[in-house]
Amino acid sequence: MSDIISVLTYKSVETILADGGTQSWALDRMRAARCDYVVICRNANNPAVEGPEEHGSAFLVGKVKDVVPAVDEGRWKILISEYARVDWKEEWSGRNPVAYWKDTDYTDDDGQVRDFKALSFQPLEKLTVPERQGLTIADAKAGLAATFAVPLESIEITIRA
Repeated sequence: MSDIISVLTYKSVETILADGGTQSWALDRMRAARCDYVVICRNANNPAVEGPEEHGSAFLVGKVKDVVPAVDEGRWKILISEYARVDWKEEWSGRNPVAYWKDTDYTDDDGQVRDFKALSFQPLEKLTVPERQGLTIADAKAGLAATFAVPLESIEITIRA
């Protein structure tokens, strides 16, 4: 049996893959890091919605690699090592945008438990940042905090011109 974390987001597949995972979540880091998979569901009610999927449908499943500080202070980013595109209708229930489940909680329209191991996972390739965009202070702080396993607020960056 696998542990699953499920999130409800307005972000697109492209944004999630470019970020290396999904963020900025208020969650229990230790519990989330023990999960095998993250099931990402569409929040189509957000005015900034980036994807075309129906509200509450799962559109992406990721293998959880780690949970690290997100760009937003006090929030977490769920890093993924591999991903699979899915089209599972009406997978979201509840009001909280983060939920924990067992894989046996996920069933198809016929009531059969979904086989996460049978999904066609693709490796998440590191995307390069275009030169004109560069690295933001927030991204640098989040990366350093994760690398050195310290709180985001412990990182200070000074730029001298």
